[in-house]
Amino acid sequence: MTALSAEERDVVGTVRTFVGREVRPVVRELEHADTYPEALIGRMKELGVFGLAVPEPWGEAPVSMPCYAMVTAELARGWMSLAGAMGGHTVVTKLLVAFGTREQQDRWLPRMATGEVRATMALTEPGGGSDLQAMRTVARRDGEGYVVDGAKTWITNARRSQLIALLCKTDPEAQPRHRGVSVLLVEHGPGLTVSRDLPKLGYKGVESCELAFDGYRAPADAVLGGIEGRGFAQMMTGLETGRIQVAARALGVGQAAFDDALRYAQDRESFGRPIWQHQAVGNLLADMATSLTAARQLVLYAAERYETGQRCDMEAGMAKLFASETAMKVALDAIRVHGGHGYSTEFDVERYFRDAPLMIVGEGTNEIQRDVIARQLVARGGLD
Repeated sequence: MTALSAEERDVVGTVRTFVGREVRPVVRELEHADTYPEALIGRMKELGVFGLAVPEPWGEAPVSMPCYAMVTAELARGWMSLAGAMGGHTVVTKLLVAFGTREQQDRWLPRMATGEVRATMALTEPGGGSDLQAMRTVARRDGEGYVVDGAKTWITNARRSQLIALLCKTDPEAQPRHRGVSVLLVEHGPGLTVSRDLPKLGYKGVESCELAFDGYRAPADAVLGGIEGRGFAQMMTGLETGRIQVAARALGVGQAAFDDALRYAQDRESFGRPIWQHQAVGNLLADMATSLTAARQLVLYAAERYETGQRCDMEAGMAKLFASETAMKVALDAIRVHGGHGYSTEFDVERYFRDAPLMIVGEGTNEIQRDVIARQLVARGGLD
């Protein structure tokens, strides 16, 4: 597995320092108040985080997918919501780089690199869930453009993003269904309403919203790549990035939970000795560390395959599946280590426990990941 370059290690180190000095001291107050982290997002722009996937000539400091995954994990270690604030943005960046017309790239990528424009993607619908081909959002040709009608839900950064990669049907009668799906690059305007912010167990501070399209007009050149009917394949490619990113988020949350548990187990004493010396607690710590190490290797393995141009839908699914389940278990075990304090909002482990489930259901549920993995195992004739 290829190691990060010296420059990339510096990038990860810079983000780690930012998390330690600027995020962790304020995160509990911001998270409990469900306050949008305006100042922290501003610092992420200054640090170039939103441009990490933008290559020349539109950006200045693109990094490899393994580096991007480690940056994501560091942000999530501080506050998972910060990693979420740049997750969809990076997927849309990758979509534009891979499939956008030169005009689309020139229009959006330079401003996305600086964070002046932030992007999100709109896939999930109220009645569709994981079945993206069953979507009902339709863009019909009308003169020189499209008229869009439909609804999307659970759209992160919906209010504060200037660009939305909208998955919709441009040919509802197409068979098979995926051939009628396109990605439209849309902006806020008449006919698009952000109807409400959804209340959430965790993932505070960053909004997740419902979108309603009612007679929204998009120009003809809004179709990603300029050709209709390619959107489903384009978005599935984008979700490889998304699933690696979600896996890295889970890794960061799990790491934070483990770090807090290990520290607490050394400080807390019972029966005259630190609690880590009690076998029950020591075994928890050993299992947590082992699972996190395995999760990290899976994330880096998927990221490396992506970086070298190899197919990685199964590998990204494995990483997302294992890392998210690991984060959930590690967060619960961190509460066990903390005992009663783990249930208190004065400690951070309860936040990790509320944030971890998002990675299990987000970017394709883990049940979907298992289906993807099983199908690929059969198609590939097993493991390599």
